[in-house]
Amino acid sequence: MRTLRFHVNGPALDVVHLEDAEPPTPGPRQIRVAVQSCGLNPADWALCAGLFPGDLPRGIGLEVSGKVDAVGADVAGVAVGEAVFGPVPFTGPTAGASDYALLDVFFPRPAGLAPDAAAALPMAVETAHRGLHGLGVRKGAAEGLTVLVHGAGGTVGYAAVQIALRHGARVIATAGTTYADALRALGAEVTGYGEGMSERVRALAGGPVDLALDAAPVSNSLPEVVRSVRKPQDALTLSDFGAAQELGVRYQFGEEGNEYHNDVLPEYARLAAEGRFTVPVARTFPLEDWRTATELSLSGKAGGKLVLRIG
Repeated sequence: MRTLRFHVNGPALDVVHLEDAEPPTPGPRQIRVAVQSCGLNPADWALCAGLFPGDLPRGIGLEVSGKVDAVGADVAGVAVGEAVFGPVPFTGPTAGASDYALLDVFFPRPAGLAPDAAAALPMAVETAHRGLHGLGVRKGAAEGLTVLVHGAGGTVGYAAVQIALRHGARVIATAGTTYADALRALGAEVTGYGEGMSERVRALAGGPVDLALDAAPVSNSLPEVVRSVRKPQDALTLSDFGAAQELGVRYQFGEEGNEYHNDVLPEYARLAAEGRFTVPVARTFPLEDWRTATELSLSGKAGGKLVLRIG
């Protein structure tokens, strides 16, 4: 089968190669899918650079949609040929950017949800939901809260805005021009990035916001987020862990009880199939054009999820 993987750590464009490999064999409680679509994420490039080091080679592509091709022992409730989606383990010699991928966690793909749209969901939804939950923006407990989502033009931030709104929060979002109008249409109040951001946020909120989720790439903007809340502990970052420790901001993976929230994926897949939730797909590429997709992702100017079409 075709697969994208790396044999040494380093910059993605230097170490990733499209190769031939044997299809993986599903173990107990695993399925193998014939991949139709695979989402690309900054986490892929971080793995190439040495994040979570382990045995090599290692594949890239951490979220897929496809059809069940084989079923391992102790798997129930799914049959060969069924359409599924889910996150892909990142510790094996191949991953999701392949003709076939193994899944430990998987869910039925709802009727009406296209493979590209399904493959765009797992990383953004899980990361956003877990971050909001850790911050305190939870179903049944968000009514009356004013929440800042910084970096709402990215896939995680865009998902976080929708989740916080569904939980009943008032949402102020920072975003560029690409998705500003779409975020307003969802129900968020939107302002731009850059100098004076905290003043603009406070003006919209009528004072400091109750809680702030930083979903933006590392850009030295966390001090502005801190100035938007009453105290640093009212903010949580999903990216700038170094600055968080200096500023007293909470950060993902920095606290106990930070288990993955994959259990919420079926709900948001259903909403997406009904047209009531989305992670915007900016562009799709055939597997052979992975280098172009990678260059666009690394540029920071993707403007939404990038998806490899494989099957």
